[in-house]
Amino acid sequence: MIKIGISKDVHPLKENEKLILGGIEIPHYKGSVGYSDGDCLLHVIAEAILGALALGDLGKFFPDDDPKYKDYDSGLILKEVFNYVSAQGYEISNIDTMVALEKPKIRPYIKDMRENIAGILNCSLKQISIKATTFEGLGFVGREEGILCDAVVVLEKSDYMLD
Repeated sequence: MIKIGISKDVHPLKENEKLILGGIEIPHYKGSVGYSDGDCLLHVIAEAILGALALGDLGKFFPDDDPKYKDYDSGLILKEVFNYVSAQGYEISNIDTMVALEKPKIRPYIKDMRENIAGILNCSLKQISIKATTFEGLGFVGREEGILCDAVVVLEKSDYMLD
């Protein structure tokens, strides 16, 4: 059985904050603001995984009014989501993501991000795609006010594990 999830996430950028994407800290004068560590990429992947199984959004499982999740490591969020769906017999088939960020250029960090995500999700590097784009100076992304991430996740469940 195949399940597909899609998600979009937006975070504001602010000076003197850390820019963490895919679990990797990227040097830049602005960083992503969020209740947890602000990792927009890991958030969008986790939410797409939840969506594939019609489980709701990330806020349902990790509410931004719960002090437990203040400054929480988004790698742990993704791992908890993955553990939940893998306990139901699902595995990652493919993840395709797009990061829209005017600056900095993230191409030098994509391999490290893919390796980190593959490690968290216990899958092959070949199953994780991260692409980057800019908005050519247009809109909130182009003005460096925010970051936008999209993800599509395909989950598979073996036939012998069907409910």
